[in-house]
Amino acid sequence: MTAGPDETGEGWAPVTRPRTYELVLDRIEEQIASGRLRVGDRLPAERELAAALGVSRVAVREAIRVLQAMGLISQATGSGRDAGTILTSAPAEALTRLIRLHVLVASVNSKDLVRARITLERESAALAAAHATEDDLRLLAEALATMEDPASSVEQFNDADTAFHVAIARASGNALVAELTTALRNAMRSTLLTRLKGRADYPDVAARLSGEHRKIYDAIAARDSQRAADEVAGHIEGFYPDLGSREGTAAQTTSPSRATRTTG
Repeated sequence: MTAGPDETGEGWAPVTRPRTYELVLDRIEEQIASGRLRVGDRLPAERELAAALGVSRVAVREAIRVLQAMGLISQATGSGRDAGTILTSAPAEALTRLIRLHVLVASVNSKDLVRARITLERESAALAAAHATEDDLRLLAEALATMEDPASSVEQFNDADTAFHVAIARASGNALVAELTTALRNAMRSTLLTRLKGRADYPDVAARLSGEHRKIYDAIAARDSQRAADEVAGHIEGFYPDLGSREGTAAQTTSPSRATRTTG
């Protein structure tokens, strides 16, 4: 008698069934893909959605929690126009949380994180040099002014540093590059603050870093994409001489001054 496929043990396995809330997510995704559900639209109430899909309210509730964690919806109680479950778009916030958690559990190592950041920020800076508006340049200048102010605290400096890099990403004109760049920079925000606070020579470090940011700003304002990309890459690699790109790491072995830099 020939053994059935479930008896041989040769690569056959039971077919897994998706959990009900995953099916709810699939239906919501279909609505978004078709254009019937857009950013700003309100999802049906929990009871209505459960009835329409033929599932339990628990399944709908679980799907809503997933969407909220992904930064795709906002919820507000009440009866006004802003009440209910609204489809929104805050991918950078969700990506920041996801990346930070993966770094904490070491499923994404620091070297990969830094190299990804260098790649993305090179692209962001190059695009910003080509597409930055006067408002974008104003935001960069405001963040730069805070960093250059000797009276700024470490926390204020770090916040301005983050704002500067995020403003570059937003000025790129590429929404996906901007969201990914923003998420990576925000995910590293607390780590950078800790490192800055640990520097006994912080005033000198802050002055040097401000100078690097000034060069990035000048390149963007001058519409020099190549220089902007090179300046931001060198700035980040200087903070992580052992974790940056292969080219950057090789260059730093002959430049002791860059090996002592302390931010990104």
